Amino acid sequence: MSYTALYRKYRPQSFEDVKGQNHIVTTIRNQIKADRIGHAYLFCGTRGTGKTTVAKIFAKAVNCENPDNGSPCGQCPACRAIAQGSSLNVIEIDAASNNGVDNIREIRDEVTYAPTEGRYKVYIIDEVHMLSIGAFNALLKTLEEPPSYVIFILATTEAHKIPVTILSRCQRYDFHRISADVISQRLQELLEQEHAQAEEKAVRYIAKCADGAMRDALSLLDQCMAFYMGQKLTYDNVLDVLGAVDTERFSALLRAVINGSVLTAMHQIEDLVTEGRDLGQFVNDFTWYLRNLLLLQSSDDMEEVLDVSSENLALLKEECRMTDSTQLMRYIRIFSELSGQIRYSSQKRILIEIAVIKLCRPEMEEDRGSILERLKQLEKKVEEGVMIQPAPAAVPDACSPPDTPKQKAPDMPMPKAVSEDIQKAVRNWQAILAELPDAARNYLRKARLSIGDNDVLLIVFDDSIVYERISEEEWQKEIKDKISKNIGREVQIQMKLNDTGHAFENAYVDLEQMIHTEIEYEDF
Repeated sequence: MSYTALYRKYRPQSFEDVKGQNHIVTTIRNQIKADRIGHAYLFCGTRGTGKTTVAKIFAKAVNCENPDNGSPCGQCPACRAIAQGSSLNVIEIDAASNNGVDNIREIRDEVTYAPTEGRYKVYIIDEVHMLSIGAFNALLKTLEEPPSYVIFILATTEAHKIPVTILSRCQRYDFHRISADVISQRLQELLEQEHAQAEEKAVRYIAKCADGAMRDALSLLDQCMAFYMGQKLTYDNVLDVLGAVDTERFSALLRAVINGSVLTAMHQIEDLVTEGRDLGQFVNDFTWYLRNLLLLQSSDDMEEVLDVSSENLALLKEECRMTDSTQLMRYIRIFSELSGQIRYSSQKRILIEIAVIKLCRPEMEEDRGSILERLKQLEKKVEEGVMIQPAPAAVPDACSPPDTPKQKAPDMPMPKAVSEDIQKAVRNWQAILAELPDAARNYLRKARLSIGDNDVLLIVFDDSIVYERISEEEWQKEIKDKISKNIGREVQIQMKLNDTGHAFENAYVDLEQMIHTEIEYEDF
């Protein structure tokens, strides 16, 4: 016999087996016991929450020969026929592929015939929102006044697309997302029946990834068990199969962002890509991680609300002291916007890198949260005694009055004696760039090379944002190491922002021209 998927094998066969929908199950059972059964029901809710399952149990219960407290016995011929899908009294229709007027007219003609066995004919129309307007109109009259032996159960994930005229003729039941606790408990029960073992942390993570859908949880568990057949399912196993990211990675990335270290953050993203992690899932999970931080920071009584281990809770508390709510809300806003952009993008990594750079560099944005964070950084620098350089004076433009005195271009510095090491570094500059990471190469594409005091190689930038990023100590060390590796000698370098208000050629010695080496800045 062929293998049966877990979500099919363990589909509830009675109301007692339905998890997380007690408000619906209790109401329907009471109706069946009191014989107050309606003629039309609308089951709404997200995928995998039990809409079709409850509809089939309902169909068995109203036709069961020996009902037990409003629930089907599961043993009588009617129950067995409905469970096997061979009963003529239960008609399932997929509105996604049978959404025309003719399909509904067939139903309208069929309802005139009473059931040959059992009490009720039950029509289960799945994804009913896919019906055309004409089909809905054809269903109206039959739905309003069907024969006494007919019950309609309409199931949908998008109730807002159903006409009001249909809604007013149905009893509406909203299926809730199933909590992670209920899903975890159910998965543990099924693991015991399957004689399989799994860590509690692994089961908990699968329940969280299911996002309130029991069917999704069973499918994910099935997938993980198949990959690690015969082994105990661990938390790391689940992360590998689902392409997910561990919480410790989120902590490391957040700390890099808080410290403003773009290089460290880029290395974290590089590791995720190399390991084949799902970048879309990473964005959602990291946003959730930031949400947990914000909740924990907002109140001292949030520990019971947060679904995290004691080790992760300790990390969260430490990170709460490293940041504030305004900063966290800015991070959440940026990543929430990213989650909408990344869904259909073919360049997910680039979008994530841009978002992380925004987190590290609030000066790239002009919203209130970014300005407050920049002020906070300035206050920190003042407290640490760091000298803050004043902004360069604005350069007069063409709109200045005629009598405005124009700034005189500085005298070109006299060419200095350039050592052999510097000359070799300039000649090999393109090869040095090729050995650097992609981000560094992009930053250095438009840099110009000059000579400074004490035989220092100046790397000059016109773009202040690029200069801010590349002037970090980690970047400078990596560039310096690559130069030393290429020429075999150590060369002192200095990053410099061209804030003179004049073109590079008018303010600095151009080493390219002096050494007569044409360096092409290719688009890596």
